[in-house]
Amino acid sequence: MSDTKNIAIIAHVDHGKTTLVDKILHHCQLFRENEKTGDLILDNNDLERERGITIVSKNVSVSYKDTKINIIDTPGHADFGGEVERVLNMADGVLLLVDAFEGPMPQTRFVLQKALDLGLKPCVVINKVDKENCTPEEVHEKVFDLMFELGAEEWQLDFPVVYGSAKNNWMGEDWQQPTDSIEPLLEMVIEHIPSFEPEQGNTQMLITSLDFSSFTGRIAIGRLQRGTLKEGQQISLIKRDGTSVKSKIKELHTFEGLGRIRVKEVITGDICAVVGLEGFDIGDTIADIENPQGLKTIAIDEPTMSMLFTINDSPFFGKDGKFVTSRHIKERLDRELEKNLALRVEATDSADKFMVYGRGVLHLSVLIETMRREGYEVQIGQPQVIIREFDGVKCEPIEELTIDLPEEVSGRAVEMVAIRKGEMTSMEAKGQRMVCEFTIPSRGIIGLRNQLLTATAGEAIMTHRFLEYQPMKGDIPQRQNGSLVSMENGKAIPYSIDKLQDRGRFFVDPGEDIY
Repeated sequence: MSDTKNIAIIAHVDHGKTTLVDKILHHCQLFRENEKTGDLILDNNDLERERGITIVSKNVSVSYKDTKINIIDTPGHADFGGEVERVLNMADGVLLLVDAFEGPMPQTRFVLQKALDLGLKPCVVINKVDKENCTPEEVHEKVFDLMFELGAEEWQLDFPVVYGSAKNNWMGEDWQQPTDSIEPLLEMVIEHIPSFEPEQGNTQMLITSLDFSSFTGRIAIGRLQRGTLKEGQQISLIKRDGTSVKSKIKELHTFEGLGRIRVKEVITGDICAVVGLEGFDIGDTIADIENPQGLKTIAIDEPTMSMLFTINDSPFFGKDGKFVTSRHIKERLDRELEKNLALRVEATDSADKFMVYGRGVLHLSVLIETMRREGYEVQIGQPQVIIREFDGVKCEPIEELTIDLPEEVSGRAVEMVAIRKGEMTSMEAKGQRMVCEFTIPSRGIIGLRNQLLTATAGEAIMTHRFLEYQPMKGDIPQRQNGSLVSMENGKAIPYSIDKLQDRGRFFVDPGEDIY
């Protein structure tokens, strides 16, 4: 039997990881008998393509020189941080992808920290060396410094590097000499990423992710740590609290290309999907029926923000969507809970209002936009931060905020963050730009990005991630100005909007229906 290697790809938003995976798939197409045509694109829902972000981590598998490589694409946004940790549990090593111009970014740091803590071997790919004025050597140094800072072991610091441009389809050891394919990258993976070494013992598999199909219900996905799994096998399912439930495997699938193939048996170290288990959660262990032994479960990030979803009771009821009743909305939210881990939904005292909890503004906005496109109508309240009590003290979530911006506007930005109860922890000059780090309450981050971009003429780059809960920081001023409210139902008229434009910002276009 050939080797199996599982690699997770880590990169900052827009450094090109999904493009890189596309190229690997095209390259390995040569070694596959069952040719499939068409574009192999990982970000397969429309929202992911439009925003250029990966939301749900995905698995793909390719074969190269008798080695099966499972590639796990991870989301880079801290809002989907719950996805990241679970995914790294399935990997043997990580491919760190860095932009040759921008260097390692705050979000890369978040995922890399998790990977190093889990003792995974990093391989570095410096991408986009075709950009003008890029500095691949300096970026290499920066990656080394970052790993050192994050407390990497000596064997992790001794990492291999390739340079290249995924878009132009080449990778090589020297960035000044383009090659004609991405083979050097695959060679590096085969040489440096360790193969999975199975322990002796009976069956153990940690469920690290799940999928949902309308035919078979929930499907458990994970890496088989030891032993084997067969179709029809009786197993025990060990829950988080240590209790176990007996269950039976109906079907097994492994990953092949972008799809899955049904198999009779799975060997240790491979990633597989199990159909037919009832009532499992992420972090449960599939174990031997006679002598079940559990694995360490995974902590999933707690939600930090909530939003109120209610039915649309405005005069435009039923114009945009076809699903408008509270029953429709409840069914849709329940369906989302099946696969969206960091989400929680609570019923309120009224039948047509739901409290939805999520990881952040991005997490919730993706859900709202998806529902809107599917034809649902909802009214939503403004995002609220979840307040908790520890020993009778009210605490709120605090985030780590990094802003990268031109030096001449940094004063204005620091002032804006300070008004929102942010505290500066460091400030460092990088050429013409400043990189400032703050700790700031999550409440203060809501709406900060738009204000920052306005104040810095669109130059600021802002990233943030959840740090911890701390005692409440006091009131944050909401808005400086009032708001314009329409007094009639009807169409917005260009003439009147033109005259009122000096008084405020409009988000309705001329000719739109308003109330």
